[in-house]
Amino acid sequence: MASNSPAPQAPAGPGYMSTSSRFSENGGAEGSTGEWVPSDESPVSSRGRHRVLRQQRRAFARSSTVLGVGVIAAVGAGGIATAQDKAPIAISLPDGLGGSEGAAENAGLATMGGTVTGEQSEAQDGAGDALRSRILQQAEQQQAQAEAERRAVAEKAAAEAAAADAMKASADAKKKADEAKKKAAADAKKKAEADRLAKLAKSFALPTSSYNITSTFGSSGGLWSSGQHTGLDFAAPAGTPAKAVGAGTIKSAGYSGSYGYQVIIELNDGTEVMYAHLSSINANVGQKVVAGDMVGRVGSTGNSTGNHLHLEVKTPGGTTIDPGAWLRSKGLQP
Repeated sequence: MASNSPAPQAPAGPGYMSTSSRFSENGGAEGSTGEWVPSDESPVSSRGRHRVLRQQRRAFARSSTVLGVGVIAAVGAGGIATAQDKAPIAISLPDGLGGSEGAAENAGLATMGGTVTGEQSEAQDGAGDALRSRILQQAEQQQAQAEAERRAVAEKAAAEAAAADAMKASADAKKKADEAKKKAAADAKKKAEADRLAKLAKSFALPTSSYNITSTFGSSGGLWSSGQHTGLDFAAPAGTPAKAVGAGTIKSAGYSGSYGYQVIIELNDGTEVMYAHLSSINANVGQKVVAGDMVGRVGSTGNSTGNHLHLEVKTPGGTTIDPGAWLRSKGLQP
């Protein structure tokens, strides 16, 4: 047997009335089946289409948020520096989903987009600082390397200059040492020669005194039969002693034509010394004499223009040589 289903209960609260009540007010029968008749003050029901729309709006907002965050994360991970110059990411909702919750979600997304942009700016600043640091570090390294190379070049140049200076100083020192050595050798030789001449001077003597040299060896003119003077003339007063220049033996003594009175002494080494134009002779042939012994006196006999001693010197081989040079070689200065 069929039974009637119980009438649906109307929700309590203002704006709701049962059909029975309404019927009662309108004169209808009491106990009739109730029907919900919304009024302007009735709250929106959470069931039905309104509930579906709100769930769709929230799901779409969540998916949009996830999408925005993913985009921002991808931009930050990629290091795109230009993101800071762009406007924050805004997510637009379809019509009908832009209520208070949608506005709040969009505001949250805009705020999140701004935060991500700031993080990107900080990341870019950090990357820029790191890049500047690397550039500065590389510049400092290059500068340090260039400075090291410059110092190396300068040190090499200084070392080369020092080596050149050392070589020059060594060469100068060697040159000075050689010069000093040569000078010392020359001085020693000169001293030895002086000592030898001094010793010889004790063995030799000038042929006369109080004289003047009037004609030297090799002079040319018509006064000499050969056309040249073969000796050295010592002009002195008549009677001035003529002395032996060295030790030897009287080889010749007497008158000899144009030479007048002459004496020839053969020295111990074979050298012959002739005295001519004497006024007198004080030696005999074969007589031994030493330096300083008188062998005659100055005169003007023979082919002579005045009182003088004509001195000639011949080597042991018979060659006539310069008497002045020969006397100097014996340590005497005529």
